[in-house]
Amino acid sequence: MSFASDFLNIAVAITFVALVAGQVLSMIRLVIGPTAGDRILALDTMVINALGIVVLLGILQGVQIYFEVSLLIAMLGFVSTVALARFVLRGDIIE
Repeated sequence: MSFASDFLNIAVAITFVALVAGQVLSMIRLVIGPTAGDRILALDTMVINALGIVVLLGILQGVQIYFEVSLLIAMLGFVSTVALARFVLRGDIIE
């Protein structure tokens, strides 16, 4: 093994631990968040963390389909965050 592959494995491990810790903390905020805005922000943060985990798995395994899946997760996460925020603010999603 070369120095570059050892460094990449260490960086991937540290990044994975950080993303999982962020996901767990976001889940805690989702459960105990006092307002709906806190819960919406926690859900959006969970989508971003899940996106990072999927991209990290794609880098680790060397499979390119994970990057296409990450694009789908990003689009669905954005649309769901906007829809949930509109529902909380206005009470309906479609005018």
